[in-house]
Amino acid sequence: MSKTKHDSAIQKITLAGLIVTLGIVYGDIGTSPLYTMSAILGGAKQINELLVLGGISCIFWTLTLQTTIKYVIITLRADNHGEGGIFALFALLKKKTSTVAILTMIGGSTLLADGVITPAITVTTAVEGLRLITPNVPVVPVVLLILAVLFFVQQFGSNFVGTSFGPVMFIWFLTLGILGVSQIVTMPHVLLALNPAYAIELLTEYPSGILLLGAVFLCTTGAEALYSDLGHCGIKNIQISWIFVKVMLILNYFGQGAWILSHVGIAKSVNPFYAVMPSWFLIPGIILATAAAVIASQALISGSYTLVSESISLSFWPKFKIAYPTNVKGQVYIPLVNWFLWLACSFVVVFFGKSQNMEAAYGLSITITMIMTTMLLSSYLPREGYMKVFRFVLIAMFITIETVFLIANLHKFMYGGWFTILLALVFFTIMYGWYYGRKIKNRYITFTSLRKHLDMFTDLKNDDSVPLLSGNLVYITKADHLMQIESKIIYSIFRKNPKRANTYFLLHIDNDDAPETFEYHVNQIIPGTLIKIDFRLGFKIERRINLYFRQVIEDMVSKGEFSLESPYESLRKYNITSNFLFVNLDRIMTEDYKLQPQESFVMNLHNIIRHISNTDVKALGLDTSSVIEEKVPILLQQATPSRITRSDKQFLHDKQIND
Repeated sequence: MSKTKHDSAIQKITLAGLIVTLGIVYGDIGTSPLYTMSAILGGAKQINELLVLGGISCIFWTLTLQTTIKYVIITLRADNHGEGGIFALFALLKKKTSTVAILTMIGGSTLLADGVITPAITVTTAVEGLRLITPNVPVVPVVLLILAVLFFVQQFGSNFVGTSFGPVMFIWFLTLGILGVSQIVTMPHVLLALNPAYAIELLTEYPSGILLLGAVFLCTTGAEALYSDLGHCGIKNIQISWIFVKVMLILNYFGQGAWILSHVGIAKSVNPFYAVMPSWFLIPGIILATAAAVIASQALISGSYTLVSESISLSFWPKFKIAYPTNVKGQVYIPLVNWFLWLACSFVVVFFGKSQNMEAAYGLSITITMIMTTMLLSSYLPREGYMKVFRFVLIAMFITIETVFLIANLHKFMYGGWFTILLALVFFTIMYGWYYGRKIKNRYITFTSLRKHLDMFTDLKNDDSVPLLSGNLVYITKADHLMQIESKIIYSIFRKNPKRANTYFLLHIDNDDAPETFEYHVNQIIPGTLIKIDFRLGFKIERRINLYFRQVIEDMVSKGEFSLESPYESLRKYNITSNFLFVNLDRIMTEDYKLQPQESFVMNLHNIIRHISNTDVKALGLDTSSVIEEKVPILLQQATPSRITRSDKQFLHDKQIND
């Protein structure tokens, strides 16, 4: 599908598109009724009308201000050719300063950390509903089994079950609304919570009311994932479907509140989500909740793959092996990420044991992600023409709300929030070491003019005294300008074991900020001898350079611009084509030069991270049977502190030997 057709397809509003959006976008935020009200009750000192009406009022206005206004109305407009998420927002910014890069790393790290605890808490809460039927059901083993199956099937792609996600989530949301209405009609008094005065009163008059916002925040934790999934469904489908989703969520929260007001004495001993269900619907309700939890988990898992894939393309993350299990556009599978998430989710389930303990840890890291998104938005909004006063009011409002939520969530640190913060710190360290390590190495890349070496290419090609290494030699170059080339490539070709070939190819990858850019350009610098090919690839395009290069050669041959005829006379009559050999240059820091302490630390960190990273050969999809790898030194321009002095006198030990 062409880029234009793809964009128009995801923007087109259809009933099918809206239902698909329900399955892809709203898994996380759609399962929040499973645990949000339960978490509010768990953190309350006493259950009374102020707690219930104030808590529901906080939920309603959080979903209105944070989810609806910030994300659905404003942030979704910050799309990079239809793609969303914090890395797409980073790519949109024209000035990618060090501060912007750090904010993006923090936001990406905390979002990844949130992706670990979400599957654990949603599946655990759903399965815990079985205890209403069979009190002794082994929840932890059942959850571990569901997670194991879920992560195992990722390698086959999710499209074989994905078609059912939308209809299941439609039934789920409809059920949420119906269950809520069934309770609201018994106590319409609960509708008073629409008045924000109850939220204000809860925060100012209820004991430790501000801390309850940590539980309230759980109702909007899926908002950031909603923005990340923009590219899958399009802004219009998300905005229209959100109207239905929000109404159903609000009805369910109000319904749970109505039940709590009617059952104050037992409200803490049972999850109000299941309590609003009639007894005959309990088993179907638990099955439906489990299905919704699995769908929410699938969305977070797939989102983690996409997040890591985008960060790799933007040089924030080391190169991991990326698989493409299906032909579905944009669907990726990263084995290392998959198995790490499985182990981490399983650890969360075993360590915390029950959803109530996970609620205490959940939400802290995603609050930080939201703050980072807001700060990046403050740099993006000016280019959209928003008035300065309007921008200031919006950013100030969101920062204030999110800072209050962060303060409320900080108390969770000692109760398990440390786990997601620790995970986020690990992810941030990887991003920081990789991103800035590459920047340091790139700073010491030296370029030279190709014009000074054109005759050398021609002379070496025609020098029969040098053995022919390959019919075609291929180098990857970072030189943006046509007539520039890295000094290390010249060093490799002419100085370090001269490499003679009939044709030299220079491949340059231009990482485009647009997600779906997919094109190339050919420059015959020395026709038939030195050819440069520029690949222009968006950050959502897989880096399969070997495949793309082969397609370029096919195009050139069909147009008569290149011949695949073998350079060896004995092989031509057998129609054996010319061979291609890639030369991959690995630049290393020698011990002769020293960096500043901070840069030395970053480079040491970068080198450690390289052990979990794919090599450039694997990352670019090169044929390993047609690659030679060379190490070349990184040369720093440093003054020599002292120079050794030559002596004409014999050293003492030499004199003793002569005697």
